[in-house]
Amino acid sequence: MNRILVVDDDPNIRELVTVFLQNEGIACIEASNGEEALHILKAGAIGLMIIDIMMPHMDGWTLCKKVRGSGDQIPVLILTARGETMQKVRGFRLGADDYLVKPFEPIEMVMRVKALLRRYQVSVSQSVHIGNITLDRKSYEVRLSNRILTLPLKEFELLFMLAGTPGRTYTRDDLIEKIWGYDYEGDERTVDVHIKRLRKRFSGPNTGFQIKTVRGLGYRLEEC
Repeated sequence: MNRILVVDDDPNIRELVTVFLQNEGIACIEASNGEEALHILKAGAIGLMIIDIMMPHMDGWTLCKKVRGSGDQIPVLILTARGETMQKVRGFRLGADDYLVKPFEPIEMVMRVKALLRRYQVSVSQSVHIGNITLDRKSYEVRLSNRILTLPLKEFELLFMLAGTPGRTYTRDDLIEKIWGYDYEGDERTVDVHIKRLRKRFSGPNTGFQIKTVRGLGYRLEEC
């Protein structure tokens, strides 16, 4: 398993996170600020980043933005003392995958890290199983029970992305950039239309999942 990069200017927090993760057999490497973290990220394989917000030289917001701007899709868990809703929304909009408010229970942090690693491993594979369906990216087929469904390409890619990272909230801008590309000239209503079509196709209880709307932000897929 790739190492976890723990980025925090507080050495006590870094030590706490590192000790609990290493006790679970998860290797860690530490950085005291965003600039140091970027150098480490370029130098070696990192499987997940745990990022504090308030740091000198380069804060967590800037670091998260730079990581996502480089095209790196490794999971990012934000650690911060700020728990306000708008701070969480800002983190998700910058590409964070999860959010943990200080002070936190170490066991909760460990569980969140493990969940994010599982999601990421699924998202980089060519096959995703969620609920009662399996998506095969090689054949672009969707298997539901004993049926094989063929979706339009954009609907498949959208469902594959959401199903590969269950529980992660994507903004409409995120989905447009990742599915339609940076040069797409349409608007975010395109995402809404495709989500509506997917919900119609997979609306029954036998699918085992739901695509939920996150008000004012975007969408996420959850097993049910």
